[in-house]
Amino acid sequence: MKLLEKITKWQPWKSIFRTGIPTSNYRRSLLIMNNFFLHFHSTKVKKSSLKFSTTYYLGGLSFGLYLVLVVTGVYLMFYYHPSVPIAYRDMKDLEFVVSNGKFLRNMHRWAAHAMVLIVGMHMLRVFFARAFRPPKEFNWIIGILLLISTLLLSYTGYLLPWDQLALWAVTVGTNMVKPMPLIGEKIRFLLIGGNTIGENALLRFYVLHCVVIPLATTALIGIHFWRIRKDGGLQSSYNESQTEKTDLIIGKYQSNEQNKVSGEKLEIDLYGK
Repeated sequence: MKLLEKITKWQPWKSIFRTGIPTSNYRRSLLIMNNFFLHFHSTKVKKSSLKFSTTYYLGGLSFGLYLVLVVTGVYLMFYYHPSVPIAYRDMKDLEFVVSNGKFLRNMHRWAAHAMVLIVGMHMLRVFFARAFRPPKEFNWIIGILLLISTLLLSYTGYLLPWDQLALWAVTVGTNMVKPMPLIGEKIRFLLIGGNTIGENALLRFYVLHCVVIPLATTALIGIHFWRIRKDGGLQSSYNESQTEKTDLIIGKYQSNEQNKVSGEKLEIDLYGK
């Protein structure tokens, strides 16, 4: 116990865990405010939002599949070159030469299929549950952008194996952009880097699939989680958010309801200093 007490009083320890052990609602609120990782969560959540039947955990499953795609995708990048002469050969090496390469490629592929399905189900659940109502309209728009980025991730990854299926799928897809008035031809030329599908198209789709779209998706996911927290957690309507009682009101001065000090105001250092 003495060792534990010395550790908790050690200055480096206190610089990391600034609020101490959260023994009250006030301390729990302060812990969430001062911890970067916990700050994504609301200070309080409703019991109904934790039920499986409320959300079916579709949002969490989507994020979990995205993490699987990131990890397996980074691994596959070590063995793949976005070059026409060797791209198809690299895919065959992953399948027959690289240790566990076929397993990891299939994991990446099936996780991508599952993510499209789960994200679509998540959007349908939110729509039919009317969880996009005020004050969550902005987060609904972020969700639509995440659905689009999910589809774009799947489509841009389609060309990378450089087989017949990939070549003609991208050819048809980019030709669909061509009839757009005024900018159709320019967008198609920008996407494939020329008039035909070749080396430039493969490189551009590789950069889009591995860098541009993942960065945008990660940023949107962060905003999505942040807005869930700011809008009062999951599945709360505007009227509920107005009448809900909380132990902590964010601002310069906070009221300590845990100790039932009526009228007394406590100034909280949000930086833990």
